Amino acid sequence: MTAQDIFTQTGGQALARALSATGTRDLFLLPGIQLDYAVDALVDHPEIALYVPRHEQTVSYMADGFARVTGEVGVGMVVPGPGMLNATAGLSTAYACNAPVMMLVGQIHSQAIGKGYGNLHEITDQSGVLKGLTKWHEQVTDRSRIEAAVFEAHAQARSGRPRPTAVELPYDLLIAKAGAGEAQPLAPAAAKAPDAKAVDAAAALIDKARFPVIYVGGGAMDAGPEVQALAERLGAAVVASDNGRGVLPDVHPLSFNALAGRVLFDKADLVLVIGSRFMDIMTPDASWPQDQGKTFIYLNIDPADFSPPRLGAVCIEADAALGTAALTASVARRKALEPSRAARIKAWAQGLIESTGVLWDYVSALRSALPDDGILVNELTQVGYLSRIAFETRAPRTLIGPGYQGTLGYGFPTALGAAVGGRGRRVFSITGDGGFGWGLQELATAARYQLPVTLVVFNDGYYGNVRAIQSRTFGRNAITELANPRFEDLARAFGVDYARAGDPATLQSVLTESVTAKGPLLVEAPVGPMASPWPLLRLQPMGGGAADWPADL
Repeated sequence: MTAQDIFTQTGGQALARALSATGTRDLFLLPGIQLDYAVDALVDHPEIALYVPRHEQTVSYMADGFARVTGEVGVGMVVPGPGMLNATAGLSTAYACNAPVMMLVGQIHSQAIGKGYGNLHEITDQSGVLKGLTKWHEQVTDRSRIEAAVFEAHAQARSGRPRPTAVELPYDLLIAKAGAGEAQPLAPAAAKAPDAKAVDAAAALIDKARFPVIYVGGGAMDAGPEVQALAERLGAAVVASDNGRGVLPDVHPLSFNALAGRVLFDKADLVLVIGSRFMDIMTPDASWPQDQGKTFIYLNIDPADFSPPRLGAVCIEADAALGTAALTASVARRKALEPSRAARIKAWAQGLIESTGVLWDYVSALRSALPDDGILVNELTQVGYLSRIAFETRAPRTLIGPGYQGTLGYGFPTALGAAVGGRGRRVFSITGDGGFGWGLQELATAARYQLPVTLVVFNDGYYGNVRAIQSRTFGRNAITELANPRFEDLARAFGVDYARAGDPATLQSVLTESVTAKGPLLVEAPVGPMASPWPLLRLQPMGGGAADWPADL
């Protein structure tokens, strides 16, 4: 681009330059007529790698997977109307999981917005849809605003509670020429420090507690060292939510899964909740009853997570790392949880997990084959459900789940973005044959970019979880059967390697070999009925509370 061109750049060129200035190096997008001038401008920016999947929902899922593995902003771009609507499933998952995603969305001609003329891809109130799925949104109304809007969206996605942002770009403004804007990239807002009085009040309660327990969510993902320091100073157990797995690696003696957390919460007289909504996704009630004589302290960047039914004796609005470090400096050192007791609690939980038989064997096979820094993208399948508590996490950002959205079929597309963000680390993606149907066309994307993803499809011929629930509830099944493809033929059609694993031992062998392979691999794992993981997954006591576990715990 010449000096003269800089002063007469199109809106598309301004957009591409702004993306480059934010440090964006990977962009997930699908082209279309409203984005032509943006796509053409991106050709002149080879520093930005372009990933083009086969469906807009994969654009947002890939951006989400990238963001959650890296902690950086995942950037996607789609056309307006149906393109944007297709991407909303991934946006809603990113919102639920606090992922910093920036979605660039085309728009119809700026002079036609809201007029109902029937322009190509026009929908009523596209902005309203996006506002409901993002923490910050702007519909650009002037060519000169493009750069500033991109910079603001990028900074907002990383500030405070990370969540998706969106910028709408009318296609006529991407065509229009104007002088270079003066806007510059913005740093995210400074991390919020805790109020000293709130920290002192919380520390006083912690020091008086007989048996404090720490509960961490996804908001604490980048506060692992601080959480570990606090836990070790207090000798307190740390229990993780689904999104908080890996904050404190499972091998740490004070790290416990949610199943062991049942015992710990029952014994606790004080619970410190860091970076979590602390809510049961299936009921309107808090994850643990707040009226049983226990003291609750909440540390969160978002004060919305202090609201009822939570009853916090102290609420600390702060960045998880800063707030946790302040508590560590304020509390008294105390005796650690007795190692033998911790071991008994973990052994009790592990015994229940292993009682699921072949279900546990499959989870164990995944863990045994995946390197410590490898990434598992979980799904809504029976093996995936047990993996929420049974898959040992050894590092932050290595176990990715769908959060409270529970978006069936999100896993494989998300794994592709995780593979881009993982920079060569192997990604295991597990899915049922039902969920795989949402994104099977993305085998083409995995093959095109030779992404290091091992996709395991557990094939039972049904929407297995729905079938099991129907059977338990009604004693019969309806509309749960699947008409599946021949998975080997499907893989070959897309140029993807294929393997079949009829049992956990074979699966472990195939997975281990795939770690050093290049490109994607589709593994079909035929399965039959398996033990239900659901009794192990709820945080509440199994029936009568303490009677559900041995007295010596």
